[in-house]
Amino acid sequence: MKSFRDFLRGFKPKYRVAHDRSLGIPTKASASPDVVERLLYEGYMRRMRTTGEANLNLDCENLRAFPPSRKLYVQLTKYPQEVIPAMDQVLKDIMLELAEEDQTEGMEGMQGREGEEEITEIMSKVYKVRPFGLPAVNMRNLNPGDTDKLICIKGLVIRATPVIPDMKVAFFRCLTCNHTVQVEIDRGKIDEPAACPREVCASVGTMSLVHNRCEFADRQVIRLQETPDAVPDGQTPHTVSLSVYDELVDVSKPGDRLVVTGIYRSVPVRVNPRQRTIKSLFKTFLDVVHVRLGQDSRLGLDGSTRPAGGDRVPGVGGGVGEEDLEDQEEGLVTRKAEMEKKLKELSERDDIYELLSRSLAPSVWAMDDVKKGVLLQLFGGTNKSIARGGGGGGPRYRGDINVLLVGDPGTSKSQVLQYVHKLAPRGVYTSGKGSSAVGLTAYVTRDPDSKQLVLESGALVLSDGGVCCIDEFDKMSDATRSVLHEVMEQQTVSIAKAGIITTLNARTSILAAANPVGSKYDVNMPITRNIDLPPTLISRFDLLYLVLDQVDEAIDRKLAQHLVGLYLEDAPETGGQDILPVDELSAYITYARSRVNPIITEEAGEELVLCYGKLRRVGEDPRSSEKRITATTRQLESMIRLSEAHARMRFSTHVELEDVQEAYRLMRDAIRTSALDPMTGKIDMGMLNTGTGQQQRKMREDMRKEVMNLLGTSGAGATRGIRWGDAMQQLGAQSSIRVDAGEFKEVINALEAEGLVKVVGERDRRMIRRADA
Repeated sequence: MKSFRDFLRGFKPKYRVAHDRSLGIPTKASASPDVVERLLYEGYMRRMRTTGEANLNLDCENLRAFPPSRKLYVQLTKYPQEVIPAMDQVLKDIMLELAEEDQTEGMEGMQGREGEEEITEIMSKVYKVRPFGLPAVNMRNLNPGDTDKLICIKGLVIRATPVIPDMKVAFFRCLTCNHTVQVEIDRGKIDEPAACPREVCASVGTMSLVHNRCEFADRQVIRLQETPDAVPDGQTPHTVSLSVYDELVDVSKPGDRLVVTGIYRSVPVRVNPRQRTIKSLFKTFLDVVHVRLGQDSRLGLDGSTRPAGGDRVPGVGGGVGEEDLEDQEEGLVTRKAEMEKKLKELSERDDIYELLSRSLAPSVWAMDDVKKGVLLQLFGGTNKSIARGGGGGGPRYRGDINVLLVGDPGTSKSQVLQYVHKLAPRGVYTSGKGSSAVGLTAYVTRDPDSKQLVLESGALVLSDGGVCCIDEFDKMSDATRSVLHEVMEQQTVSIAKAGIITTLNARTSILAAANPVGSKYDVNMPITRNIDLPPTLISRFDLLYLVLDQVDEAIDRKLAQHLVGLYLEDAPETGGQDILPVDELSAYITYARSRVNPIITEEAGEELVLCYGKLRRVGEDPRSSEKRITATTRQLESMIRLSEAHARMRFSTHVELEDVQEAYRLMRDAIRTSALDPMTGKIDMGMLNTGTGQQQRKMREDMRKEVMNLLGTSGAGATRGIRWGDAMQQLGAQSSIRVDAGEFKEVINALEAEGLVKVVGERDRRMIRRADA
């Protein structure tokens, strides 16, 4: 206790600087000599008094850096259960001392009655020290030798239980003489008195627990799983149970990455709850003393998907989000401010759009438009809630952009996906056949501890506020794919399973890659025949890119040189152009996503209306009376989202004309490649929305008339019918274009469904007859 007291009253930042230098860690230069000479923890404790916080976050490296307390560091890591309560006591004593010193000095807010009130408040509070900053170990390396020691691990939260009450002080009453006694918890156990403590009574086994006089604390059990990048190849990820108490309850939710410091505990498990025999195998868990929400080098999450108050981990001093406060006090130009300045300078460059799209997957050659689309997807539009909409408080209009890449094999679709997954926040990467419908949404299991049915979040729910990459989209089973309909437009997952009826949030962008049917894109067939996906799903993607493998000698030569260059030396020859490193790119996108929420200006709004009109008018054809649908309101909303993302990319607070024009260009090019009708060479949105284009419907109508004519005219044909092959031959003889067997079958099926014709016989001997013949 004495050495911890010396540490709190005597630690100065200069010790840490010297310690870091001795270990060879680069330190930042201080603005003035007195900055490193101030008493760090006294400042923190005064801040705790003014903010009313009861937790002090203690960086263990500081304990090591302060020469008199080095031994204390070792004791803290080896015997945390004994050392931490002693530290709590010292903290409270020093808080009182400081308050009394400030009162005698007549500091502001500590004079007279105010000071007395402050001191009584400090007396009544329970203060806690929360140590952190130990080197993190891998979950797999936890072994019985770590039991009852202080350790630090990293992981991904996969589930959190509701709040459980946890007994701190037990209240016993003797049944014979009504004598009462309170027993405090000691190292996680409460000892029930065997006999009544009064000498007069001293009857054995009469003490009974009085529930509503006991004191309880909040407790929550969290399952922490290894992060995918830490799992060794070919192994299944490990999980660890965490117990969090009081202020740390509900700090994190499933899908978060955490850095957790705690005491590794093991408890015996009884074979049968009614007997005293216990198993030789112990159950282990981690008693958490400090939680940090880990932001790695990946992108930040979408702020609008988080709780309203933001993610604050309780406590003062060295927590996440505290650094900038400290640095402002120190008057230092920190790395963060330097980074911000650099990012702002970047955003003012004229070619920032080109630069960023080049930096995205630099090892993939060309594919500029695809990269631009994916880049805008990473920035995302702004989420809006409109008050006057339906559903109380209005629907939430999504700002997430969905992108589908369809193309020939070997056009580096998966490379782009892998790259985005490395960058994207809270991302999940899954492959078509390897995921099931419940794996994507949520599944019901029995909780091993409470034996209750609980919901486990699936991939899409875990990537709430992030990007979900799905490869081999065409090889998914239909049941799995049907889950995505709701996720992509409404951004929720509704579930009614085993008596649990609920709606979960899945506010995620989806980036999918698929191969065409027969693995090579056939230019002469409409897109719906090429991509075996339901039209309802295709129309939910904002951008649909065809990545085709075209044969062109000059392009092939360049591509081959680029690829061989990658193997020769790992410095992709991006045409001598500069590209941003990954960490800068992700810092840029994070900054834009968290700080910039562009609003649409008047002229941009007018331009959006004009562009939508243009897209709709593509279908007008003066020579024919029918109109083709070339765009729907979904395209308009997509354009709004894309223009917001483009404005966000320039760090602009308003969506301007150029943003809308770029969004229109991307949409138009994406539609032009995907919704082109190969027979007419015209754009027909109906092909994406319903699966059949205008031209196709017209052809089927003509064919249908001819088939009825054939059946009506041929003398014998009217009664006996006509053979399948002959009918096709006769139709082919009359027609200028080839009769497609698939189309012919569709037409006959439709006629059969209407009850106009009957098909009898099998395979080659099929006969088509009129139903009334």
